[in-house]
Amino acid sequence: MFEKFGEMNSAEELNELAENLFNERDLDSIRILAEENGIPKEVVDAYTAAELPVLCDVMTAAVGKIEVEVKELKPKEIMEDWTEYLKGLCMEEEKVAAAVRKKGKNLKGCIAELLGWSFKNQQPVNKDIIKAAGVTAGKVTLGIPGMGRAKKIIREYYLGDSEEMRPLVLDYKEEAPR
Repeated sequence: MFEKFGEMNSAEELNELAENLFNERDLDSIRILAEENGIPKEVVDAYTAAELPVLCDVMTAAVGKIEVEVKELKPKEIMEDWTEYLKGLCMEEEKVAAAVRKKGKNLKGCIAELLGWSFKNQQPVNKDIIKAAGVTAGKVTLGIPGMGRAKKIIREYYLGDSEEMRPLVLDYKEEAPR
């Protein structure tokens, strides 16, 4: 995924490297850097033409990283919904976008958290529903988090259990810690 330049920890790191490459007039490497990090070609063209002062902002760097990860993971259905939610969140909140860009935080890890919750919270499916679905298995369980729970898990994965996260957790009708 980040073959030539490695994973960048922030938009600032991306911009610093891009500026150094620009000063060296190494435009091909800027294009490779941008491609590895999901920065759109139009933005790269504007940057290399000196029409933009930086290659990316925090949101562009985060959404770009997600886009690169999506190409590798190829999420489907509910995982696509989770990914789209995350991209929207990056566009709304700079602190989330900055957290998404951090080394070691990635879509695989986020989806793994959601999957882990799913397996830990499986519930038996009513036999009438199983029969109506035409499923012949003796026991069926399901543990997909609702969107409110998924949003909480996604935020916790990227932001952690920080002071700034606690008011957001309460938005999902969880009781405050005593």
